Amino acid sequence: MEKSQLRQLIFSFSAAEKKEARKFLESPFFNQRRDVLLLFDWFCAHETTESVSAKRHLFGEALVPDQELRLRMTYLHRLLERYIAQKEMESDEVAMRLHLLSGYRKRGLAPQFERVRKGLEKTLDNSHLRDASYHESLFGLHWETHQRTHVLNPTDLGHLRAASVAADAAYITLKLRLICLLTAHQMLYVADSHSAWEAEVIDFAEKNFARTQPAVAVYLHCYRMMRYPEDERHFQQFKQLLLGDSGIFPKEEMHGLFIWAANYCVRRLNAGEKRYFQEVLDLYKPGLESGYLLENGVLPRFTYHNVVAAGLQTGDHEWVSYFIHQYKNSLEKPYRESAFSFNLARLEFARKNYGAVLDLLQKANYRDILVNLATKTLLLKTYYELDEFDLLQSHLDAMHNYITRKRVIGYHRANYLNIIRYASSAAGASVFQ
Repeated sequence: MEKSQLRQLIFSFSAAEKKEARKFLESPFFNQRRDVLLLFDWFCAHETTESVSAKRHLFGEALVPDQELRLRMTYLHRLLERYIAQKEMESDEVAMRLHLLSGYRKRGLAPQFERVRKGLEKTLDNSHLRDASYHESLFGLHWETHQRTHVLNPTDLGHLRAASVAADAAYITLKLRLICLLTAHQMLYVADSHSAWEAEVIDFAEKNFARTQPAVAVYLHCYRMMRYPEDERHFQQFKQLLLGDSGIFPKEEMHGLFIWAANYCVRRLNAGEKRYFQEVLDLYKPGLESGYLLENGVLPRFTYHNVVAAGLQTGDHEWVSYFIHQYKNSLEKPYRESAFSFNLARLEFARKNYGAVLDLLQKANYRDILVNLATKTLLLKTYYELDEFDLLQSHLDAMHNYITRKRVIGYHRANYLNIIRYASSAAGASVFQ
């Protein structure tokens, strides 16, 4: 039971969701079994899940076949999956109203159908969104309306044509998003070349949708930025559209677009083009303010490190200090204190406050090997700046042993061993062989 999917599902719920799920299970429309509700309460109350304890709670005794318990667990699991699906469906108001529109049409309730149709049409007209989901919703509206009106007037094909246009726009927008996603993966990993049909889709989108559909224009610039990175014009056009955000994409989609733009800058930085520190910082700042760089309210620690690195390279120390403190509580809790102290130490090193650097680096436990190595590198720089060569030598010995013991692999190992050799030579110490 410890590894059961049911237990994993229940323990993924927040406290509020557990209360909500219990109300769902109490509803006779969804569930009429009291034992399923008792089993849910038992799971919520116990950190460890022993079948004997569960049987006593559920049946009043432990001498019950395991199959009986597994059967109740299956019932509960199905109901909780239904709760999740219901919760997701109800989070999409437009989709719910489309289902309502379909229901009224099938029941022949014309006044109710027209009321919902007009309200939905107004909602879509007033929306700034122009992503694939918007066009799918527009298709649904015109399709339902056509289903209703063609019975009254078979020659009226206006809504059918509008549904066709919306379907085309939804398809091409979604297709371009998938092409960009595939291209992004190909840039990160060794992958096969782009498909033969990719050029055809791009060409079709350019000729038929780029001028009328803003989302298509964004994805075309994004695609060219990744496919032809040497031509900076595509990045600049893509960046301009992102920074001029007009709300045509939902937050989750904007997150992906900002990450792709930032990754492009990182690749250019890795190629030695230092001016891209300012370019990526120009993306990070609005991306943070809008919340696009956060994932479910959490700022990934590696993004936190990268933002600080870009700010220090541009010399924007005041903003870096603001960022480090402002977004500390947005970090994943297990890494919060270590990421905060490490990046604050980086800032103090840039300000030449070497005593503060030493204090900060001694306070946190750095679980991530690469962050730990970056911390050790910052510490050796600090010892060097303070002319503490005895401490530096001891530190280099310990750092060398750490790399060997942790079996740091790949280019990281070679890179840090080279740092040790260089530091040893610069300080007049022995060079590791």
